[in-house]
Amino acid sequence: MKSKSIVCGVVNATPDSFYDGGKYSNIIAHAYKLIEDGADWLDIGGESTRPGAELVSIQEEMDRVLPVIEALRNTVPISIDTTKGPVAIEAQRLGATIVNDVRGFQDLEMQQASKVFDKAILMHSRGRPNTMQQQTEYQNIVRDVISWLIEQTQYCHASEIILDPGIGFAKTLEHNVELMQQLDAFSKLSFQVMLGTSRKSFIGRLLGHESPEDRLAGSLATVASAWYKGIRL
Repeated sequence: MKSKSIVCGVVNATPDSFYDGGKYSNIIAHAYKLIEDGADWLDIGGESTRPGAELVSIQEEMDRVLPVIEALRNTVPISIDTTKGPVAIEAQRLGATIVNDVRGFQDLEMQQASKVFDKAILMHSRGRPNTMQQQTEYQNIVRDVISWLIEQTQYCHASEIILDPGIGFAKTLEHNVELMQQLDAFSKLSFQVMLGTSRKSFIGRLLGHESPEDRLAGSLATVASAWYKGIRL
């Protein structure tokens, strides 16, 4: 089992992300602070994926993320968090080497775009942000998520694929807890696994912390638990 953990710093170039949308007036300075704090790579996104969020146009998303990627291209590895093929392609041209698709490469244009990337993050989700919380029916959450992720790998053509169970995406509180409890089932897969739990609503519901600002301790606990179960990203 590898002991080295890789920490991804999230850079939201959005006005409406659930925790830090519009919080940082200087996104580049924020990104450099994440690197200083120990981020091994930066994940840059220009469209909020919080439940209920509205989609933005390709051009608007490019206008948000491409200048940030260009400014940070010579720092640490960069992933582009997008569900749009044209955005992914332009991001790669400017220096992103990792593509992070929260729809798990369900869309043909993202399948094609994945071919130019060194790495891809394939996350489990259903629907879109404004519909995903109405699609939470599963026979067995852990088995169903793993089966879906493995199935989707055939549509992703990056050199290396990283799987993400998609905590909070089209899942109830009980589903999120069960996935956290059984993360060792994911760490036994032949793929690297990434976990994103920071300040998500299930932590707030478990601890009674309505504001994301108050969920740091819970976030750290989920990371520690995940590390114990073999997750290293």
